[in-house]
Amino acid sequence: MKKPILKTLPNGLRVLVIPEPNALTLTTLVLVGTGSKYETKAENGLSHFLEHMCFKGTTALPSSRAVMETFDRIGSVVNAFTSNEYTGYYAKGSPKHLKKFVTVLSDIYMNSTFPEKEIEKEKGVVIEEINMYEDIPQHRVGQALTTLVYGDQPVGWPILGTKETVRSFTRQDFMRYKTKHYHAKNTIVVVSGPVEVKDVQALVLDSFGKLDASAATKKKKVAVSKKTFKSVVVNKKSDQAHMVLGFHSLPYGHRDNPAIGLLATVLGRGMSSRLFQVLREEMGAAYYVSCGNDTQTDTGLFEISAGIDSSRPNVILERICSMLSSMKETLISEQELQKALEYTLGMMRLGLESSDDMAGFYGAQVLMKGGFKTFAEIASEYKAVTAMDIRRVARKIFVAENCSLAVLREFTVNDIDTKPFRSL
Repeated sequence: MKKPILKTLPNGLRVLVIPEPNALTLTTLVLVGTGSKYETKAENGLSHFLEHMCFKGTTALPSSRAVMETFDRIGSVVNAFTSNEYTGYYAKGSPKHLKKFVTVLSDIYMNSTFPEKEIEKEKGVVIEEINMYEDIPQHRVGQALTTLVYGDQPVGWPILGTKETVRSFTRQDFMRYKTKHYHAKNTIVVVSGPVEVKDVQALVLDSFGKLDASAATKKKKVAVSKKTFKSVVVNKKSDQAHMVLGFHSLPYGHRDNPAIGLLATVLGRGMSSRLFQVLREEMGAAYYVSCGNDTQTDTGLFEISAGIDSSRPNVILERICSMLSSMKETLISEQELQKALEYTLGMMRLGLESSDDMAGFYGAQVLMKGGFKTFAEIASEYKAVTAMDIRRVARKIFVAENCSLAVLREFTVNDIDTKPFRSL
């Protein structure tokens, strides 16, 4: 792979080209810097709903069927996604369809018509999407933790919104929100695959050159409270208890994130990780166990998740607490450090195998911090991490006032004992 090329067009729109001469597919990804963190309470879920509505017809393609058939006819995939901080629209398929991908995505992005009849129908679709995630215990407990940690501010609200907010949205809401956020300076067009840089830049300029050049709208800074241990138990019928333990960490791009990433690998990434070996292999008390560090531009959350034996939560929580304390007290061995490093970089490589993976990897970096690092540069940062660095970040993160716990289980009496975590 050649090094990606980033260029800014006269209207402020950024074009990122990732030349991959040997790739079998090509991905065009349009990213806009807005998501649920940019919403007011009344707008909660509007970023996501707007993403749905952009596929319901444009000035050139008057219906959702017309939009979808355009891609089906050429054996390509088109879809979109919404996160806390950005929204993405992408098409993936044969490299020969580059022009079609750029022109149709620009039409979707710039010329969607938001028919009122389609809005009313799509409300039912989005509400069913909310219902679907409500029925997934891992999602439900994850949202419970997010709400507990951040409270009543945009980052603490569900990305999909609530059924009440979804039902309230009007065509005027979509038009106003799109006008406010979908600007050239807030947009990146990423093309990854076997392409010529100049060809891509010319196509994007032709298709997106008239996009509004207004300045991007800023979001409110996240307010983080680190005063005391917090916990919540969600009462929901389930044969298994699901828990997520969260610790405030560091924002996207912080120099200590490689050390935190390796800390997560040592604890709960891979079947030989410490938590997996204890909770599943030794105790037989869990099926899934994982660790991760979710970073955003102004906040971070280190999470430990597990599906556990609902009759043994307190014993399991006590063992987890003991293992976290051990990470703060004892240096890991050089052998364990190298294993964690190889696993982490190996999973990162596997996550960059396709053209859409590459587009997301580099595009998100540019949108979040204005530039990008290559895989080799990021790997060098991970290779520089020492056992002392891992212990240092463990001591910084694993403290009681930095900790929140969410548990989902069916109960008649809330018997979760959280004392072990209060002594971290």
